[in-house]
Amino acid sequence: MKTFEHAGDWTDREIRRAVVWLCDQTDKPILKLTNKDYRDYGLTYLIDRFESAYYCNIKVFNDIQHTITGWPGGKPDADDSNRPERAYPYPKRVLIFSPHPDDDVISMGGTFARLIKQGHDVHVAYQTSGCIAVQDEEVERFMYFLKGCEQLMPISHEPVTLCTHVERLSPFALKALIRRGEATLACRHMGLPEEHMHFLNLPFYETGTIKKGPLTEKDIAIVRDILEQIRPHQIFVAGDLADPHGTHRVCFNAVEAALNELRQSQAWEEWLEDCRIWMYRGAWQEWEVDQIEMAVPMSPEELIFKRETILRHQSQMESAPFKGDDERLFWQRAEDRNHATAERYSHLGLASYEAIEAFVQYRFQE
Repeated sequence: MKTFEHAGDWTDREIRRAVVWLCDQTDKPILKLTNKDYRDYGLTYLIDRFESAYYCNIKVFNDIQHTITGWPGGKPDADDSNRPERAYPYPKRVLIFSPHPDDDVISMGGTFARLIKQGHDVHVAYQTSGCIAVQDEEVERFMYFLKGCEQLMPISHEPVTLCTHVERLSPFALKALIRRGEATLACRHMGLPEEHMHFLNLPFYETGTIKKGPLTEKDIAIVRDILEQIRPHQIFVAGDLADPHGTHRVCFNAVEAALNELRQSQAWEEWLEDCRIWMYRGAWQEWEVDQIEMAVPMSPEELIFKRETILRHQSQMESAPFKGDDERLFWQRAEDRNHATAERYSHLGLASYEAIEAFVQYRFQE
């Protein structure tokens, strides 16, 4: 049986982790835990600290309850003392960093759409083209389409046909165009204007081969430029470091390095001090409940809308390479994960939602 050793005062997060663990062991929601439960599972220290299970239960229940918000950009004209995101400024400039052209909608599509609907000035920055994750057959399909267009509208009098021009492009360039088009369709489905879509094409990824290069100052400078251009009040970044192909980690490192460089510049005083940074996770794992600092619930209709948005990325459906060992499609993984997070909250005795997207706040290391 696992026990928690007392070694000095526990942090709020350590207390939350212990109580959530105790709920799992006893199969009880937080508010039904008893003094006996705490003692039986080696958590007597918490009884001593809070005087009874009742007071410890109330504290942890409220801590987790306060992570839930339907206003991921903050709710204007509302008391924000117990909300994960501040009420003002409103509307906020929001910048979502997406390692690939579909991570934004897979990982936080419901939150993305909610931010737009609630009137924020939302931008998305696709850090790589995602061209490596497109099958050759996808390019062939588009080439057949172009050739069919030429047959319908003969241009044989031209010295060089459109298909000839396209065939001179590298396969990676064509694959990048496919993914860019899919991302544009997905964003338009959510109501995001095209001028708010930024395709960064970081050099570490765009090597023209399957093998990626190392992160360099060129990559960091591109990320720094988009940050300075938008000067967001709120940033969302992929914290999914379990990505088996490493791209998410490199993209996170690029954002972190750019932010740290900006902290040393005059720009820190102007906007970055008032910027809050939220990390999401992608298709491979979710944050643990004791880590979650913002939980955005979705209705059944919102979850369907998220699925429809993900399905705009047609090249990443059944035929997508590099999906890992998990045979589920990306939209299925996303829905299963969001359902599981909602069920986790419900099991702890909180409100029962259809689905939840979860975030952890990033804090600079001093």
